[in-house]
Amino acid sequence: MAEPLYLGIDVGTSGCRSCVIDAAASIQAEVSTPLPAPAREGAAVEQGPDCWWAALAENLDRLHAQHCLAAVAAITLDGTSATLLCCDANGTPLGPALMYNDARAGREAQRVATVAPPECAAHGASASLAKLLWLLQTPAGRNARHVLHQADWLLGRLCGVFGHSDENNALKLGYDILQRRWPDWLQALDVPLALLPRVVPAGQAIGTLAPHLGKRWGLSGDTRILAGTTDSTASFIATGAGPGDAVTSLGSTLVLKVLATQPLFSPQYGIYSHRLGDGWLVGGASNSGGCSPDPRIMFYFTRAFLRVSPTLKYAATKDWRNWVHPGRNRSSPAAAARPMHHGV
Repeated sequence: MAEPLYLGIDVGTSGCRSCVIDAAASIQAEVSTPLPAPAREGAAVEQGPDCWWAALAENLDRLHAQHCLAAVAAITLDGTSATLLCCDANGTPLGPALMYNDARAGREAQRVATVAPPECAAHGASASLAKLLWLLQTPAGRNARHVLHQADWLLGRLCGVFGHSDENNALKLGYDILQRRWPDWLQALDVPLALLPRVVPAGQAIGTLAPHLGKRWGLSGDTRILAGTTDSTASFIATGAGPGDAVTSLGSTLVLKVLATQPLFSPQYGIYSHRLGDGWLVGGASNSGGCSPDPRIMFYFTRAFLRVSPTLKYAATKDWRNWVHPGRNRSSPAAAARPMHHGV
C-alpha cells in the first residue's frame, strides 16, 4: 500500500501555489499559478472569485500531469484573512469578493465598535464583519445564502458543500474564539445568523472531494477535504516553530505571532489570539509590509534583512524562500499540506 500524501494549497495576493508532501513533510511536487491584481478604486479593493478557482484548478491539472495523486489522503488550503464574498445556496458568487485590505466599510466598523467587546478581533473597516454589514446593503448581500471567506469558498468548491469555515478565518467575522460560538451581540447589528458559516477547528474534515474532481485529477473518492486557515497562520506552521517561539512573516503585510499556552487580547495594541491545536497564536499584523505605499518601509526591511541574513539559522523545511519583495504573498503551501491537529 502506498504511503499517504497530502495536498496543500496557498491562495495569496499574487498567486496560487500548491504542493504535495509525504508524512515527513518532504515536498514531492509543487506548482504555482499567478493571479491578476485585484481591482482598486479608493478604499475599495475587490476581485472576482472565479480567478482563484481557475488558478487552483490549473495547479491541480499540472500536478496531476507530473505526479500520481492517487495516494493523496487529504487536501486543505489557506487564504487571505478577511477576504469575504456572498454566495447563493449552490455556492455561486453573487458579486466580487471584498479583499483583505478593502477598507470601504468605515461606517459599518463604527457600528461594530458600539456593540462588540474591545477584545474582539472584528473591529476595523477591513475586518470581515464590517464588510458583511456593507454587503448586506447591496443586492449580493440581500440575496445571499452564504457569506464565506476565500478559503471557505474554495474548500466548498472542492467538496461541493458550502457553509463551513475554520476558527482562524471566522475570528474577524465576530466569532467568539473562547466560547467557540457566534456571540449574541451580533443580533444588535441585525446580522442574519443563517448566513454565517458553521465553524470548526482548522484541520477538521468537512467532507470528501467531489467525484468529478477526483476523476479529473486522479484522486481517490475518499480524499478528505479539511477546514483551512489564514495565510499568516500557515506561515507560522511552515517554520516548524514551537511553544514560546515567535515568527515574523513579511509579505503584503507584516505579521508577528508567538505560540503561547494562554490567549491574549490587547486591542489598543492590535493584539489578538488564534487557536492552534492545544495552544494559542498570539500576535497582530501591520500594513507596513511589502505592499506599503511608503518606499522607505521597503528600503528599511531590505537593508535590515541583508544585514542579518548571514547570521540566520535557516529552517530545515527546505522551503526557506521568503525574500523581501513587494506583492509577494507570505504563506506556504507546504504549511497548508502539513498534518494538523485534526484530520490528517
